[in-house]
Amino acid sequence: MPDHRRILGPVVLALALVLPAGAHAEESYGMRLLTKAQQGLGNMALGWMEMGKNVVNISSQNGFACGVTYGVIRGAAHVVGRTVVGAVEFITSPIPTDDFVTPPYIWDRPSEDTRYFGLHLPGEWTEFGPLDDGGMGR
Repeated sequence: MPDHRRILGPVVLALALVLPAGAHAEESYGMRLLTKAQQGLGNMALGWMEMGKNVVNISSQNGFACGVTYGVIRGAAHVVGRTVVGAVEFITSPIPTDDFVTPPYIWDRPSEDTRYFGLHLPGEWTEFGPLDDGGMGR
């Protein structure tokens, strides 16, 4: 007899990542709850990608040596930050709030700084990096 708990977790995660997040204009309570839960699951599962994102962006901006030192340190901090914020976002998904992390998913605007609660922390770059076109192609 298969253990349904071992199958349910990956299925729920896959559905949360695949379902469309929907438009942000006047969403219903149910859609906002689903979007926030989806963002939380995505950020918990893929927060580790912040490491590579920061190394690439810092290397592009300041050179390879800075990328493999400061980029790794900053990436590690953002891995923890995005993962913890994702857990909080998932747990509080029934409570309507603004996004806790910007961009809401790691794959959205990959060269953009990760910001928490709308704050732009010191030492973060403001130029668009090598991984996207700065949103100009959208």
